[in-house]
Amino acid sequence: MKIIMSLTFASLISWQANANNEAVGAFEQLLPQYIEWAHEVDKKGIKVGIPLDKKGLNLASEVGIKFPEKVKIVYVDRVPYPYENEGLKKMGLSLGFIGENIINNAQVFGYSIYVRKGYELDTPKLAHELVHVLQIERSSLDKIIFQHLSDLAKYGYSNAPLEVEAFKANKKYGGS
Repeated sequence: MKIIMSLTFASLISWQANANNEAVGAFEQLLPQYIEWAHEVDKKGIKVGIPLDKKGLNLASEVGIKFPEKVKIVYVDRVPYPYENEGLKKMGLSLGFIGENIINNAQVFGYSIYVRKGYELDTPKLAHELVHVLQIERSSLDKIIFQHLSDLAKYGYSNAPLEVEAFKANKKYGGS
């Protein structure tokens, strides 16, 4: 059975609650490391990614992205995660980002959208990811990471405002 990666702040809270003070302090250092890593992943994606085609550019404009020409798609065997950082690896395992039977099909890191090879990035799914690009464009990658974690803790994945907005794009463009 495949499990699609979903970030849950509740898992984070549980992880922190069950950890000792040293581990909680370590987490406070890990999130900035993850954010720094995410910026590097975005820079790489911008360099090696494939620009949106005309249909994708039009969709990005419709979604509201100011600079659709900056968006790049990066097809990878596995959506990146900083496995080499033991602290982030442990955090990822604890939060369910990574692990056995967990598959992350697509993730946005700024203007770069990393997509697992074999995952069909059709119009509704692309619209969903483009909304995440728009959210970052309106704010910043750092702020969106923090906001997303906070929203997930408060509302859960399905009702988190950033996801609700992105799921509306799925539906608007023919997805479920």
